[in-house]
Amino acid sequence: MTYFVTGATGFIGNNLVQTLLKQRKGKVYALVRKESLEKFEQIKLRWGKDAERVIPVLGELGKPALGIAKKDVAELKGKIKHFFHLAALYDLKATAEEQLEANVNGTRHAVQFAEAVEAGVFHHTSSIAAAGLYEGVFSEDMFEEAGKLNHPYFRTKHDSESIVRRECKRPWRVYRPGIVVGSSQTGEIDKIDGPYYFFKVLQKMRKILPPWMPAIGIDGGRINIVPVDYVVAAMDHLAHLSGQNGKCFHLTDPDARRVGEVLAIFAEAAHAPKLTVRINPAMFGFIPSMIRQALASLTPVRRVRDAVMKDLGLPPDIMNFVSYPTRFDSRQTQKLLAGSGIEVPRLEDYAWKLWDYWERHLDPDLFIDRTLGGVSRGKHVLITGGSSGIGQASAIKLAAAGARVIIVARALEKLEATKAEIEANGGICYIYSCDLASLDSIDGLAQKVLAEHGHIDVLINNAGRSIRRAVENSYDRFHDFERTMQLNYFGSLRLTLALLPSMSARKSGQIINISSIGVLTNSPRFSAYVASKAALDAFTRCAASEFSDRGIYFTTINMPLVRTPMIAPTDIYKNMPFIISPDEAADMVAQAVIYKPVRVASGLGIFGQIIHAAAPRVAQIIMNTAYRMFPDSSAAKGEKGERAHELSADQMAFMQIMKGIHL
Repeated sequence: MTYFVTGATGFIGNNLVQTLLKQRKGKVYALVRKESLEKFEQIKLRWGKDAERVIPVLGELGKPALGIAKKDVAELKGKIKHFFHLAALYDLKATAEEQLEANVNGTRHAVQFAEAVEAGVFHHTSSIAAAGLYEGVFSEDMFEEAGKLNHPYFRTKHDSESIVRRECKRPWRVYRPGIVVGSSQTGEIDKIDGPYYFFKVLQKMRKILPPWMPAIGIDGGRINIVPVDYVVAAMDHLAHLSGQNGKCFHLTDPDARRVGEVLAIFAEAAHAPKLTVRINPAMFGFIPSMIRQALASLTPVRRVRDAVMKDLGLPPDIMNFVSYPTRFDSRQTQKLLAGSGIEVPRLEDYAWKLWDYWERHLDPDLFIDRTLGGVSRGKHVLITGGSSGIGQASAIKLAAAGARVIIVARALEKLEATKAEIEANGGICYIYSCDLASLDSIDGLAQKVLAEHGHIDVLINNAGRSIRRAVENSYDRFHDFERTMQLNYFGSLRLTLALLPSMSARKSGQIINISSIGVLTNSPRFSAYVASKAALDAFTRCAASEFSDRGIYFTTINMPLVRTPMIAPTDIYKNMPFIISPDEAADMVAQAVIYKPVRVASGLGIFGQIIHAAAPRVAQIIMNTAYRMFPDSSAAKGEKGERAHELSADQMAFMQIMKGIHL
């Protein structure tokens, strides 16, 4: 028995070849482009010892009669018993022209070649997409009844099947697989497709929410999923049955699940939250289509939709398939497969294998350099307050990753010591002494930095001043509020405004503002400090909205309490074990540089913000308890001499619960 296969290097094709080698005898000729010979040789390795029975035939799908040399045509004439045409383009992101060329013209060229070599039977791999958006049950003997074919893939699969039915003079058979996923045995697949597009969404949900928490999903129409091993086993079996020419076979799941059920199965396989509540998109059908289209055409709506779809890794057309209206009748195929042992396995039994293979091999994040070095190497990173604490630790980490760090502080001696440490470890560091509370000094700093370095890729506004003093001890200390606002807000704002024009011109840059968890929890005794940081937070949110289309990212880090020189004067903090180190804080900065999120905050900080929004009175009681439990320092009360405070059991317990919050 001799076979010819187009698309042998594709996913279904190479699995079919492997099945033919295992189940049948004889040679298998495979259409291979000259540029794909190396790929073909690599695929041969998975076919095992029988791979030598597979013979490549040079040609191209886009050329008449597949562009195969006349001598090869003459050699194969009369020898090919079964011609399997699998080469096609299935990519929701492909253009209509690309799909027309591959699916329609490619099929016509394959039919021409099959006639030239007088193939025994032409086996055409179509798709359930050939039915379009047919409302109801589509049987195996239906074709012209196809529904809406307004999507390029639907149209080209329907038209390619039409070519076989109307133009092929050789005996033919048509196979319409459902949405083909990986092997039910190994989970292996070669690309993201169909339900895999939703895997990233489930993964994001898993990272945000615990698996026991119920979540809202979608319901939608029925999605017909079949594993590749079922498809190729069924094709092999049906192709070798006598008396079946001129027929179409639905290689589909007779018990197709709704979209919501499928996503719930994969959510369980991913250990993501259970999608217990499902919304059917059809419920919005009462809105006139004219109004829906008008809303979708609005620029803000379109931009939000595109941004969400891009962030979730979903192609723009994917939602068209959520309410898929067609069910496929495969009873005739099931009768022919009866007794062969070939049947569609339950999705629940192999969904975990599909998920595991995707997460290990195909997760898009695996192919993105998420290392600090990959993101920051060679970049100019300016860090204020870079001679100690968070700024110093961040500078050392970024320089070690290959960034060209520029650190700014008042004390030149400390700057030089940090520079020496960085350079001793092979890093690049530039230092600038500047009083960041002086607006004129900041203007001079910005001009000098831009003149000497050309541009800044990342600005980290870290320099800050903290004052721990109750409001009732601040009645005559208005200057406390002025000093914190001058450095924490106006200083950071002045430097940001000075560097933003060059970032905007280059359409690239990131501003990272080191804020405080106190902004989220409204910590008592830190009214001056938190107010200044809150002002910076508000500016950041407003500016981010203005520059979101300029390639400039703004990130706020609501840093928990960090053991730095800034908190050293407060004696009570010396005995607090639940304060993070500068290195841990630098890790948060590194994550901000890598992922460019809108906000970096601890879970407790986010929880505090939620409590203040949902139950502000409760939040006030909690923070008032902390306020009364932990006294002002002697310095805050205007007293000389600081006495060491030994923490009580209640204070220790409260601190453990409120880990990282300024008390």
